[in-house]
Amino acid sequence: MRRVGSVIKIKPDKIEEYKRYHASVWPEVLKKIKECNIRNYSIFLKDNYLFSYFEYIGDNYEADMKKMADDPHTQKWWSIMKPMQEPLPTRKSGEWWAEMEEVFHLD
Repeated sequence: MRRVGSVIKIKPDKIEEYKRYHASVWPEVLKKIKECNIRNYSIFLKDNYLFSYFEYIGDNYEADMKKMADDPHTQKWWSIMKPMQEPLPTRKSGEWWAEMEEVFHLD
């Protein structure tokens, strides 16, 4: 199992809208997340930063992320979410949410 933490900024005037959308995520998007071997997925908010955490239980992360990115429902969802977000300038090439380094874990 792989633990993934990511961070991105959210535009202050979009926080409430973002929360409304995430209070009732589209069923097709939730289904695709599960189909792509993601479990225990959470998004946290603090001071205009969103922190995402999930556990990946599959065996081909890149293929599953491509499968998710190619899904039309997910693409539509992202087209609504992306204008609300501000990616970090330090993110890696090709990233929207900046993946974080895990420096500690305790089961």
